[in-house]
Amino acid sequence: MEAKVEKRKSLFQRFLDGVERVGNALPHPVTIFFILCLIVMVVSHICYKMGVAVDCTKIDKETKEVTNSVVSVVSLLTPEGIRYIFENAVKNFTSFAPLGTVLVAMLGVGVAEGTGLISTLIRKLVLSTPKSLITAVVVFAGIMSNIASDAGYIVLIPLGALIFASFKRHPMAGIAAAFAGVSGGFSANLVIGTIDPLLAGLSTEAARMVDPTYSVNPMSNLYFMFISTFLITILGTLITEKIVEPRLGEYKGSMDELKLDKISKEEKKGMKFAGLSLLVLLIGTILLVAPKGAILRHTETGSIIEHSPFMNGIVFVIMMYFLIPAVAYGIGAGTIKNDKQVVSAMSKAMAGMGGYLVLAFVAAQFIAYFNYTQLGTIIAVKGAAGLKAMKFTGIPLIVAFIIVTGFINLFMGSASAKWAIMAPIFVPLFMRLGLSPELTQVAYRIGDSTTNIISPLMSYFALIVTVSQTYDEDSGIGTIISTMLPYSMIFLVGWTMLLMVWFALGLPLGPSAPLHFPI
Repeated sequence: MEAKVEKRKSLFQRFLDGVERVGNALPHPVTIFFILCLIVMVVSHICYKMGVAVDCTKIDKETKEVTNSVVSVVSLLTPEGIRYIFENAVKNFTSFAPLGTVLVAMLGVGVAEGTGLISTLIRKLVLSTPKSLITAVVVFAGIMSNIASDAGYIVLIPLGALIFASFKRHPMAGIAAAFAGVSGGFSANLVIGTIDPLLAGLSTEAARMVDPTYSVNPMSNLYFMFISTFLITILGTLITEKIVEPRLGEYKGSMDELKLDKISKEEKKGMKFAGLSLLVLLIGTILLVAPKGAILRHTETGSIIEHSPFMNGIVFVIMMYFLIPAVAYGIGAGTIKNDKQVVSAMSKAMAGMGGYLVLAFVAAQFIAYFNYTQLGTIIAVKGAAGLKAMKFTGIPLIVAFIIVTGFINLFMGSASAKWAIMAPIFVPLFMRLGLSPELTQVAYRIGDSTTNIISPLMSYFALIVTVSQTYDEDSGIGTIISTMLPYSMIFLVGWTMLLMVWFALGLPLGPSAPLHFPI
């Protein structure tokens, strides 16, 4: 009997394994974030003593006013800094953006799980979707989820694991595919989302530093982002199936698999009830949003997308879109007999979030400390100044700008906060070199999106770690970074190449959005 020869791993696979080993050899993620808090304290004090400061031109996200100021590092080890640590520990936790978002949405998701609605929907998906398309479906759904703000992080990433497990594939690959679509493909979409008007407003104010009449349309990147959706879907699918899943190997964890029996008569009745309730919800939403002067439009501008009650309350909307159909399904399928069962399902969902709450508390402190010390702003301005000093032009400048943006994104997660600092530097610079603000904005969005998935400063990173530990209790930050690194690298290269081809062909980036600015 011949001995089984183990296939030799490629250099890249060995590199990823090394990243994972080093990352997971570190302490528990909670301890890691605690250590990072200590590092920020020490570094902030050293920089404070050295007098590290930068001249910063920034655009206010609300008023759109351009301000100039000197930004200095703030120490956490001065008396004032120590008082900040003690006085803001609770506030940092309760104001941690993903915390309320996750918990509120999970109330609805928990009922959907408890009644069996999610199980039935996934079985329906598995029985009706060709196996060869399921990866693409998950990645594409992740990209499109950006329309509903952060919904993809809360809903789609956990579902990605369940969907892959239903196909008897590694659930971690499902998490990776969904995470790649939701976060790595953050700026790609078939329609404009909440980030488009925000970035366009900041780009407009930066452009007016050169041309006071210039205006950047919120749809100015639509054509490019539309095509990017298909590029990221294809790349995400190939990376998952050719790199990530083979590296993960066969899943050996203990998990209850979904039974792939046909949908029963009771379940079909429940689906009908859920479908009717969903139709009522849709009609109600349309009535609250669509008509001119509707209740959930912005009271002054009439906008549905930008700063509207609808988008500000999207998490509550998501919860209702899970909760009401789930209850209707439970009544139809007979899995809900009374209100106590609904509350029990919600309680069970909250009980399962214990580990996330602990991790979120420490992660919230770390991110708050990093913002308080101004280290993120210093890195952003220094990085931008370094690139500007290189005096690149044309395509080399665009490529270098994308890479620098991706690097800065590792330290400053908010897309709008970074752009508020970088736009006043690079939009005028690019305009004086004959490149349009719309092109600068697209290049920024590529760099900003592609490194989200490997940055611990990304606000939902703690949630991804928690979801991953559901299927692999030994997984940690090293596991996530090593799994997502291929997506980050290949998305960065592939997306940049698409922009280079677009630039060479001279195609408009969106309606009335040229590539060039007349000098």
